[in-house]
Amino acid sequence: MKITLAQQRPVYVAGVGWHPFQKPSATPYVQLGLTAVRQALDDAGLRWADVDSAYTGTAMLGMAASRPLYKHLGVTGIPMLQVENASASGSTAFRLACHDVAAGTSDISMVLGVDKMPTAQGASNDTGVPSLDAAYVPPPAHFALLASEYLERHGATPEQLAAVAVKNSANAALNPNAQRPKARTLEEVLAGPPIAGPLTRLQCCPIGEGAAAVVVVSDDAIDELGLDRSRCVRVLASVLRSEELYGAKSFDAELTRAATADAYQQAGMGPDDVDLVELHDAFSIEELQYVEAMGLAAEGKAAADLEAGEFSLGGRVAVSTSGGLLSSGHPIGPTGVGQIGEITTQIRGEAGARQHAGARTGLAHMVGLGAVCAVHVLQSVEGPR
Repeated sequence: MKITLAQQRPVYVAGVGWHPFQKPSATPYVQLGLTAVRQALDDAGLRWADVDSAYTGTAMLGMAASRPLYKHLGVTGIPMLQVENASASGSTAFRLACHDVAAGTSDISMVLGVDKMPTAQGASNDTGVPSLDAAYVPPPAHFALLASEYLERHGATPEQLAAVAVKNSANAALNPNAQRPKARTLEEVLAGPPIAGPLTRLQCCPIGEGAAAVVVVSDDAIDELGLDRSRCVRVLASVLRSEELYGAKSFDAELTRAATADAYQQAGMGPDDVDLVELHDAFSIEELQYVEAMGLAAEGKAAADLEAGEFSLGGRVAVSTSGGLLSSGHPIGPTGVGQIGEITTQIRGEAGARQHAGARTGLAHMVGLGAVCAVHVLQSVEGPR
């Protein structure tokens, strides 16, 4: 019988930290990562010596990136694991840390996502096995086709599609860790330059660098180390799935549908219980697809719900309060960890000007090339609204 996270001992996020996401620079990855880790430890009220294990999510740094970074904090002999799962690398590292603590192998686990621009091509380009679908369709073209299909099928407009980027840029303008911290008007988003089909530049996420860290702890650790339980956020569900055969349907959306349904079941809740979502909006069409797949909007109605303000701060369910990948940025390894940090900050009520009122339950979602999908549900220790 499979054991879910909810069937093991409770786990919590006790600390969060970032190095702001930014354009590629000469900053060493060690500096990026240490900035986030030290901030997360300080936020939790812990020392590096308290940490029992460390998981590093990174897709682009290459082999053995963890030890050269963590040695600057002290040589403590703890197990370290480097995790690569494309865009879901950080989310997968978080999942492993949660299960580590839930199983009792560790009481305190550090999760770090850190990346810089890639130095090598993906493994799928060097399999040595001929493929029937060897022609490469770049992500902007893939999602432009999905966007065109969505607009035609549901009667949505390019303006409604661009409104995703407008909303998320407004949120990012309030986020000190965002790569694109500037609010944009609909006219600015539509002005281009065009990238593929209806997608303009501001409807495609920037790839940069940065780091995000979270500290996962057990109930025992909270009590034994005197941590502030009111600032600890419970992790109710952790799901990781890979794609199946979906016929002519969008595998991105169908994989999201299946993974989210599993997460709802684990957490004992449904879409009506969700207050905020951080999702994989590398392209604007993804938000519309995924909120429908998550049950947060009826099929074909996401564009209208967005236009009505239902996914804005203060709306029915706030989507991408961080600014999302579109505006907060997508440095790959750190992205999923940053989502967990954002949801934790919101549930604590510490998000400042971008605080979503009544945020008690949040859902984090990342899709990774391959394709894989990671979904996590987090909730206030005081429970739902």
